Amino acid sequence: MTDKLFTVAGTATNADGTTKARFANDLVARIKILNKAGCTNINLVELPEPMTKLQALQYLTAQGHTEGDAGYAVSAKLAEKSKVAKKGEIKVKAQAPKSKTSTKSVTPQQILAAVADAPL
Repeated sequence: MTDKLFTVAGTATNADGTTKARFANDLVARIKILNKAGCTNINLVELPEPMTKLQALQYLTAQGHTEGDAGYAVSAKLAEKSKVAKKGEIKVKAQAPKSKTSTKSVTPQQILAAVADAPL
């Protein structure tokens, strides 16, 4: 799975009233596209460094973008991305290695008898 990096993240409200998390690499172009599509409450910020969607959402949460519908959109998308990230993890239960040696006990008399029977 490739993790695309973004330099801009934030939220915007669609014309139908739903607020969504948005990601882009060009702030001005993205604002123009959202305005043309009839979006309102556009709140995009430039990220300090290129980030994945999960990292960008964590950054937005740390910066306090958690109020109202925008906060809900960021939290919901963060939960979704965290769930997807955890899905790729594999949990392995550790088990003690099984011993390859026999659990039978051998008496000294059996060893002496085996040595006595062995050809020289």
